[in-house]
Amino acid sequence: MTGPRYTPLVASLPATVPFVGPETQERARGEPFAARLGANENVFGPSPRVVGAMKRATPDIWQYGDPENHDLKQALAAHHEIPAENIVVGEGIDALLGYLVRMLVEPGDKVVTSFGAYPTFNFHVAGFGGELVTVPYMGDHEDPVALIEAAIECDAKLIYLANPDNPMGTCHPDNVIQAVINAVPDGTVLVLDEAYLEFAPDGTAPDLDVTNTSVIRFRTFSKAYGMAGARVGYGIAEAGLIDSFNKVRNHFGMNRLSQIGALEALADQRYLQQTLENVAAARDRIGIIAEENGLSVVPSATNFVAIDCGQGGVFAKKVLDALIARGIFVRMPFVSPQDRCIRLSAGTTEDLDKFAEALPKALAEAQG
Repeated sequence: MTGPRYTPLVASLPATVPFVGPETQERARGEPFAARLGANENVFGPSPRVVGAMKRATPDIWQYGDPENHDLKQALAAHHEIPAENIVVGEGIDALLGYLVRMLVEPGDKVVTSFGAYPTFNFHVAGFGGELVTVPYMGDHEDPVALIEAAIECDAKLIYLANPDNPMGTCHPDNVIQAVINAVPDGTVLVLDEAYLEFAPDGTAPDLDVTNTSVIRFRTFSKAYGMAGARVGYGIAEAGLIDSFNKVRNHFGMNRLSQIGALEALADQRYLQQTLENVAAARDRIGIIAEENGLSVVPSATNFVAIDCGQGGVFAKKVLDALIARGIFVRMPFVSPQDRCIRLSAGTTEDLDKFAEALPKALAEAQG
């Protein structure tokens, strides 16, 4: 037998995943982590109202979710004061990125991103045969001018920009992002990933303009709303672009309980504010822990903090490995010079107590 007849594109690709999950590392270690602080998850979790609503709906899990996501789209439309026709809901931003790339990128098409930015987007581009064109960070920020210049030069189909940024946690103010939107060349679409926007200071995001055909903005319930495992994301864009998702999306991809939970999360803005306060306090605590160990942090507009280990990526990797060996799950950026940092989520008091105990030992081990 000859076996499956893969397309030439798929046959040419490596079998890989953008991230190695903490569960994989726990299986390798033979024990769970004492503190799970590496996946940019919101450890403070969802609103109790969300948990209650999902529990009450569990007996009806025999039903498919609404393939039109009608109720959630209507609630999001009211929340953002835009028409529901300008919103698409999907299985997290990752799935929506995949659908967008599928719609717009053919083999050989150019796509611009920052070198070291969110790798799942790159994974989708490679999966549909696109060619990545990367520009370096400017300090610890993505470089908006360089992104636009590269897109013009290579006639890019897409530009990817996260604001706030992952993996560094930095952000640009709204006037800078609006200037990027205004400068997008004809025939190009700006992919503005705003997954961490709720954690950012006021004045980070420009006003929504759902008539602009050259930008799509992605947001999520995974971060501030504490529902990463439920996989609920959404995109905001011009109605024609939004409608095009119906040509390729998985119409029954949304979990019914996830739809119900997201509705309740959106309604409980008081709990969201409590979470934002918890995250801000945890970020401050991480800064104090870093300073106590002679380190500094990159100012963060997200629910994670990059700690500058003061040397290059080799040293930072030693610190990371030593922390993992002590049961503290953290990650680090992939690319120099950002890989001088380790990165951890804004954890609970107990989580950060464990990190504070482990960090000086990890540093001493890394220093030999």
